[in-house]
Amino acid sequence: MAVAAPGRAGVQAPVEGLEVSAFTVPTDEPESDGTLAWDSTTIVVVEASAAGETGLGYSYGDVAVGTLIESKLAAVVEGMDALAPPAAWAEMQAAIRNAGRPGVGAMAVSAVDVALWDLKARLLGVCLADALPRFHESVAVYGSGGFTSYSPERLREQLAGWAEAGFERVKVKVGREPAEDPARLALCREAIGERVELMVDANGAFSPSEALAQAEAYAAHGVAYLEEPVSSVDREGLAFVREHAPPGMAVAAGEYEWDLPELAELAPCVDVLQADVTRIGGVTNLLRADGICRAAQRPFSAHCAPAISAHACCAMEALAHLEYFHDHVRVERLLFDGALDPRGGELVPDRARPGLGLELKRPDAHRYAV
Repeated sequence: MAVAAPGRAGVQAPVEGLEVSAFTVPTDEPESDGTLAWDSTTIVVVEASAAGETGLGYSYGDVAVGTLIESKLAAVVEGMDALAPPAAWAEMQAAIRNAGRPGVGAMAVSAVDVALWDLKARLLGVCLADALPRFHESVAVYGSGGFTSYSPERLREQLAGWAEAGFERVKVKVGREPAEDPARLALCREAIGERVELMVDANGAFSPSEALAQAEAYAAHGVAYLEEPVSSVDREGLAFVREHAPPGMAVAAGEYEWDLPELAELAPCVDVLQADVTRIGGVTNLLRADGICRAAQRPFSAHCAPAISAHACCAMEALAHLEYFHDHVRVERLLFDGALDPRGGELVPDRARPGLGLELKRPDAHRYAV
């Protein structure tokens, strides 16, 4: 859907319209973690146009995200200055007040905000990382997958591949069958060797006491990072696990936070604070999350969407690393030209490609259209 709109007074490059698409991509095999199983991933893509350029943004969520963008956000953004994404962000936040800001609302705003930042960078003729207040030249990534549904052979193959590619960290899912996890982690350690950091994600599968018992078992295999040992809404439980976890094991959470006040509330409860650029409110809000991390003296770990996060995270002083998640890497490569490939465990934004450097592969994407 593309609708032209007249410019507003003082606007340098009025946004001419938004086009929204949704695609559902089957996984390469059934996947599961400690609390969920799935066989496909849906991505909602937004294209924002102005002055002959088109910016691209997206979020991973239900097709309802796209519906909300069309019904609530498109008319708000059209005519606003493409060179001022935060101003459009504020107008979008106001527009969804009664529709609901968390969840679908936050993902809708995030997708449009990313598209507007991409558009701004393209209008300026620079890669998005350089259009932001850049702090890093590259972003360290960790390989993420290791689903509980994987066979031992598949698990070994995936992790060994990351280690051979120069990744210094890898993460696997735990918690679906806790009694099986020690054997899975022993296999993981064998596949990656002793030098690669082993991380685990329980996706909120445990109570605090259960999480501590599991953490002791994980420590025997050198696990140094425990993500969401309990649900992220259980702030007291996260703080309890953090306080009593084995020495050297960091507790992380934050991927399901929808706005900054909740992220700030979570920060004291964890060792590593997370956020997702496609959920927290796009690039505009992710940059503000850096201030929360600096104030709380917590390192930041970005959740997924590596093609976007690689650029946005270059502007985050508190950055520790970015999740190079198997599903999102696969979807981005299937649907877009220009997705970045890791070099020795790092993503380096391409200065030769303006904006995010992505182009939608329309013929390939069409087969997955919803």
